[in-house]
Amino acid sequence: MGQAKVILGIALVVVIFTLSQSFFTVDERQKAILFQLGEIVRTDFKPGIHWKIPFVNNVRKFDSRIQTLDAEPERYLTSEKKNVIVDSFVKWRVKDVALYYTTMGGDPLRANLRLSQIIKDGLRGEFAKRTIQEAISGERSQIMDIITKETNDEAKAFGIDIVDVRIKRVDFPQNISDSVYARMRAERQRVAKELRSNGAEAAEKIRAEADRQRTVILANAYREAEKIRGEGDASATDIYARAYKKDPDFYAFYRSLNAYKATFANKSDVLVLQPNTEFFKYFK
Repeated sequence: MGQAKVILGIALVVVIFTLSQSFFTVDERQKAILFQLGEIVRTDFKPGIHWKIPFVNNVRKFDSRIQTLDAEPERYLTSEKKNVIVDSFVKWRVKDVALYYTTMGGDPLRANLRLSQIIKDGLRGEFAKRTIQEAISGERSQIMDIITKETNDEAKAFGIDIVDVRIKRVDFPQNISDSVYARMRAERQRVAKELRSNGAEAAEKIRAEADRQRTVILANAYREAEKIRGEGDASATDIYARAYKKDPDFYAFYRSLNAYKATFANKSDVLVLQPNTEFFKYFK
């Protein structure tokens, strides 16, 4: 009886282990290959639980998400035979998992290495057709589109789909950068000097115009003041003349009093005259 229980327990363990080996799951982020004695028999698994024959079938799973290949910056020659340093990256994913396994062994590092070589060859050819100006700004997006298409055409043979190829930046080598920056600095300094010169010229014109207007305003003001003063003097003379005509004696007396007042304004003033002079006429 005890021996039968042991045998039954062993059989139950074997059944449970066999059942556990008969099922496998595929995640939404994975692609799976079902092998039978080392030969690929199926790859079209949808996410979920699937069945296999224990000890006959085995399963390998691969990441189906978008992978990023961020390559090291490389130096390329333009059509002008000048070096530029290009930093780029590639977005790719597994499309045909069976082809990916047979060509790349399912190794993403191996796939990155192969794609990196394809990208380098493509960039080398495209930059060699263009000048620095075209490569940096004018046709940069066109280069990325061409490289994406060409790389995708070659990557199909490896079961890989190229999502995108991007050029992050294009730089000059240090010695070229220094000379470019020096030329840019000289150009900016030339423009700044020209602007300062134009500003100084405009300032001189403004100052000259202001001085001219000031002179004109002062001259007009002086002329107006002299005119008003002349009119005032004429009015005063006329008033004096009319007053003198009305009473010459009183007017002469009034003028003499003003003269005395102006002459003896200070106690220390001394005036030496004959007492019978016309000046002392009204003191008599």
